[in-house]
Formats: sequence, structure tokens, C-alpha cells
Amino acid sequence: MKRLFQLSILSLVFSFSHFLVSSSLAQQQVDMSHIDAAMRKLSMATVLTNLYYVDSVSIDRQVEDAINGMLSKLDPHSQYSNAKDTKRMNESLEGSFEGIGVQFNILEDTLIVIQPVSKGPSEKVGILAGDRIVSVNDTAIAGVKMSREEIMSRLRGPKGTKVRLGVVRDGVRGVSNFTVTRDKIPVSTLDAAYMVTPEIGLIRFSSFGQTTLDEVMDALNRLKEKGMKKLIVDLQQNGGGLLGAAADITSQFLPKGDTIVYTRGRSVPAQVFLSNGGQGWQEGKVAVLIDEYSASAAEILTGAIQDHDRGIVIGRRSFGKGLVQRPVELPDGSMIRLTVARYYTPSGRSIQKPYTKGDKDSYSHDLINRYNNGELTNADSIHFPDSLKYKTRKLGRTVYGGGGIMPDFFIPLDTMRYTRFYRELSAKGMVINGNLRHMDKNRKRLTKQWPDFEQFKAQYETPDDLIEQIFKEGEKQKITPKDDEEREKTIPQLKLMLKALTARDLWDMSEYFSIIYENDPMVMKAVELLNN
Repeated sequence: MKRLFQLSILSLVFSFSHFLVSSSLAQQQVDMSHIDAAMRKLSMATVLTNLYYVDSVSIDRQVEDAINGMLSKLDPHSQYSNAKDTKRMNESLEGSFEGIGVQFNILEDTLIVIQPVSKGPSEKVGILAGDRIVSVNDTAIAGVKMSREEIMSRLRGPKGTKVRLGVVRDGVRGVSNFTVTRDKIPVSTLDAAYMVTPEIGLIRFSSFGQTTLDEVMDALNRLKEKGMKKLIVDLQQNGGGLLGAAADITSQFLPKGDTIVYTRGRSVPAQVFLSNGGQGWQEGKVAVLIDEYSASAAEILTGAIQDHDRGIVIGRRSFGKGLVQRPVELPDGSMIRLTVARYYTPSGRSIQKPYTKGDKDSYSHDLINRYNNGELTNADSIHFPDSLKYKTRKLGRTVYGGGGIMPDFFIPLDTMRYTRFYRELSAKGMVINGNLRHMDKNRKRLTKQWPDFEQFKAQYETPDDLIEQIFKEGEKQKITPKDDEEREKTIPQLKLMLKALTARDLWDMSEYFSIIYENDPMVMKAVELLNN
């Protein structure tokens, strides 16, 4: 056992040494004898605990706890992930995973297919929207209280492997069996791309992955063909992603040679990322939408557009995640993401908001504090000292540092947009489940009745009986409006959401956002400013 532990320590030291060299840290004075002594100390503590502790312990868990303990005393974004979590994170950034290729939801312990992925393995064998998958390799997954994660683990698997699915289909007696050959399934980061007005297009993407540039370019080209002359880039709730993807996408908006972002750290070389002058959207007007959840790569794109006076920024101060993580893969597939530098916008602003080392709790409560301090609802509650004021590169406008990107036009968080009654119905899943039941019963009729989205958008009305069914489900769980006024105010909110969900199920997410954003204050402000 000691021999195995020594080998694992040597492997870890080798990986870390490789990281030192690749990061140019080897050029500095490194006291290797001190590091060696520290490693022996850690090794002895682990071996002693494993040999003599009163109860049995897991050496793997000990090592993971030690790594987590070290990183927890640093900044809020240095972190360790085990092999399983690392694989999941990489899938979302790489733009694909291996599985059967269906979008699904769970209704009353049964998996219902929302849409098969276009040209994916399930569509190829004939699985349709509305199908219920009740078994996987002859193991029941319906009516057995199986978790969503366990169902996904049964459906996913290596490319080329086969899985036998039992499917119940409306109008077909009994259970039909389909054998699906798993394949690479693309993960789209583009949420929406549609024309808001005859001249203004909107694109929304949820992260910056390896496929995001291609998705954005394809969306821009499609919108140009529809007559787009002005563009809204919706980065609300975009948590960031790959730095390279952020630089590539930002290049589509800036002239060649313009600074996009630069990084500085204690032990890694400074880096400056310049625009390569892409052909995405160099001339037309741009409005960028951000909120308090827009972070990292989303802030790089926003900061560059604002600092170069390329477009207007609308919304609320972004998250403020401006620390650069270097991923270091460990031998077992786990990973350490270690902060090595900070991001700075072209005007010199640090994107990272303040933090105290080792105090992740206060850091995680920052957005709650912003709400309690009134920042999310009142721009006048924010005050910047002169040291945090910067000038844009072309027009010399004042912009602000200190963490996150401050918008040019503030849109307050509308805390009264949804009633308490609506929020409780939604939180309990009654809105989603009501839509699933409605689509399950009416999918064929709706598909035949509404072949054209624009006609659907202009004429479709959410049925009153669907609203009443949701209200009755609420009563069963003692979720009721406080008075008739709240009930009446909730009805149009429910109707709009259910109409958007119906559009999503009949078409896709672009149609969902086209409806849900009809009266959105940020989109409406962007249209107003772009037209002026």
C-alpha cells in the first residue's frame, strides 16, 4: 500500500512539474527542496491516517479533501473536480456528448420526448416527439421513481454502442421496441436567433464553447439574409466559457488589431488578445444585453464592445468574474483549475469583483447583497470613486471598473413582473407539467393547425381550460391567489409563458424567446436605442 501511495505521489509531482514548466514558472527561482519537504509531510500525514486511524478511511477521499482544503483558502474560482464532474464540464464546452439524441422531460415518473435531435440516432430509427420511453435495455424507467441523473446515465454511452428502448406511442397499442446506436450528439450553445423587427435581429447564446463561433456565424448569416441591419446580442445569464471562443466571437465585431482583453498574473506571461477582424458584424449597430449573471467570457465580449465604443450596453452590472484559470488534468481524469491571472478590458478595467481569500461564503452572497442594497432595482444606489473611472478608447466616455461591466443604460430588476401566485405555481413545476400534459394530448392537432410560426405568434391563444387545470392543481397543493386581483393578474402571465412553451415544443428555442421577449424591458429598450 505504501508503495502504491508513493507512486501516486510521484505521479502527482510529475504532473505538477510539467505544469510548472508549461507555465514558464521554471524560469523563476523555485525552492524545490522546500516543495519536496512539504510533499513528504503531506505524504506522511496521509499514510499515518490510513494506517492507524480508529476507523477505516478512503485514501482517495483523503487526497481529494486535502486538495479541496488547499484550494478553498485561495480565490473563489480555483477548484478541484473529480473525474466524473470533469467529464461533464468538458462535454458542455466541447460541444458534444455521446448518447441517443433526444430532448426530454419527466412527467409523472415517465420520460416524454420533447424533440429528437435533428439527424440524431433516435430520429434515424423513428422516435418521435411525444413518445414515452418506458424501458432501457429491458429495465423499466417509468413509474419507478428513478432520478433524472440515473435515467440519463442509462441513455448515454460510448459512440457505437447499442441501446434497446421500449417506447409507448399515442395511437399505437402496446410497447414498441427501438434499437438505437449511440453517437456524438452536438450540444448547441445558441439559444435563439430571430428577427425582433424587420431590421433588428437578436442572437442569444448561453455559454462560450468550442462550437459557439460556428453557431453564431451561422445565425448572423441567416439573419442577414432576412434583412438584418442592427443587432441585439443577448448575454443575460451567460456564465462564460472558453477564452479563445470569447476572443474569436469578439473579433466578429471589432476591426483587426483592436485589443479584446489582456491578462496579467504573478508567474505567467502577460497576454494580449487582438481582434483578427472577422466578417461577422463589423459595420451594423450593436446593443448588448447583460444582467448580474453574465460572467467571464460574456464580460470580455461586453467590455471590449463598450471600451471601443462599438455598441451600447443595456441591463445591470455583470457578475464580475475576471480570474483566469489554468486547467491541470491529473492522472485519474480529475482536474485542478488554478487561478493564474486576471482579465483586463481594453481601457484597463479589472473585470474581477473584490473578494477575500478563503471566504467563499461572502463571495457567493454578493448577488443577494446587491439586491438588499438596492443595486438591482435602482442605479442611483451605485457610487464609484474616481479611481474606478476609465475612458473608452474612441469617444472618451466614462466607464467604470471595480468588478463587472456597468451598462450604459440601466434596466432595473422588475420584482413585480410576476405575482407571488405565479412564482409558486412555477416553482412547484405546475406550469411546465401543465404544458407537457397539454402537448401530450394535443400535439398532433396543434402541429396540423399551426404549420407557420408567424401565424401562430399572431393568432394563438392559450386555452382557458388549461389555465383552470393549472389552478386546480395548485389548489391541491394549497397554492392559491390571495385575492381576485392577484388571480386576474396571474392569468396573462401564465398565458404568455404557456404560449412560449408551446412554440418551443412545436418549433425550437428561437420561437420561445420570440414570444417571451415580446414585452421584455431590456429588448424593448434595445429596439428603442437602436432605432434612434
